[in-house]
Amino acid sequence: MQNHFELFHLPVSFAIDLNALDRAYHDVQHQVHPDKFSTAGDAEKRVAMQWATRANEAYQALKHPLKRATYLCQLNGIDLQVESSTSMPSEFLMQQMAWREMLEDALSSKDMPTLSILEAMLGQSRQDEVAQLEALFDQQNFTAAAMTVRRLMFIEKFGVEVANVYDDLS
Repeated sequence: MQNHFELFHLPVSFAIDLNALDRAYHDVQHQVHPDKFSTAGDAEKRVAMQWATRANEAYQALKHPLKRATYLCQLNGIDLQVESSTSMPSEFLMQQMAWREMLEDALSSKDMPTLSILEAMLGQSRQDEVAQLEALFDQQNFTAAAMTVRRLMFIEKFGVEVANVYDDLS
């Protein structure tokens, strides 16, 4: 079975041309769209639906940096140990605590400017982690990439929390 990159005829790389991905996705979808098989037999319809579903899943995995990084780790036999490994560098743990305190303070005082600052800080941290991932995958340092993926997972999840607080206060 081909991997997601092969499905779209793209090189296996974290750095990806999103326009090429979009074009390849639409090409695959055009070939297997269920409407093209409306007069086909049940078996052909089922196969077309399976391919369309697989293309959707592959596209979503490659389109988003965190999902793409997770997939690349899996392709290279790296278990992210999301449920079992909570170890993080102490500086990142300290950063998490500072962000949480900032969120709690902003929430208790309904301080929208502080929430905006926190969102900007998380956005910058996300960009930094994505850049780090690109470098680590280029070096084929999948073990270090896995740690970076776990940090990015936290940043993404915490970003959702911040956005929810922002929405609640708006």
